[in-house]
Amino acid sequence: MDWIFYTVGIAFSLLGLGCVLLVALGLPGIWIMLGLGFVLEFADQWYLPADQSQTFSWKILIACVVLALLAEVLEFFAGALGAKKAGSSKRGMIGAVIGGLVGAVLGTGIPIPVFGTLVGAVLGTFSGALLGEMTRPDIKSAQQSLKPALGATVGKILGTLAKIPIALTIWITLCVAVFWK
Repeated sequence: MDWIFYTVGIAFSLLGLGCVLLVALGLPGIWIMLGLGFVLEFADQWYLPADQSQTFSWKILIACVVLALLAEVLEFFAGALGAKKAGSSKRGMIGAVIGGLVGAVLGTGIPIPVFGTLVGAVLGTFSGALLGEMTRPDIKSAQQSLKPALGATVGKILGTLAKIPIALTIWITLCVAVFWK
């Protein structure tokens, strides 16, 4: 029965590493990894003997969900914070957030395999911040709107990159939990 335990643990570890790579591409790898963890936790009753504990404790899974939510909040608002640091108005910051969301959804259709979502989110953040700034009544040129839009873009990229260490932390935590008995 140990071979099933180790096979499942190795498979989860490899799939989890793939999920971390998805995060680097701007895809929801953290949530896929956590979904795998929850499925594995529910499947424990079919392949683990009754006297063995489950693969993960619910405390570990809940802690990982909290970390994943933190990563999402960080990425979500990073574009707006980047725009603010570059001198954007609230209109530009809101445009960056909305543009990032719309761009990520529309970017999924970009025919660049896997990178489409990330490219769409970055372009959407830039476009949303630029549009938000250009519609301000006190802006006289597109040149004035360019700096906040670039700040929003840099913030979005940094927000996506900031998710990678959180994804690695979740992956390591779950991998250790799989084999730590």
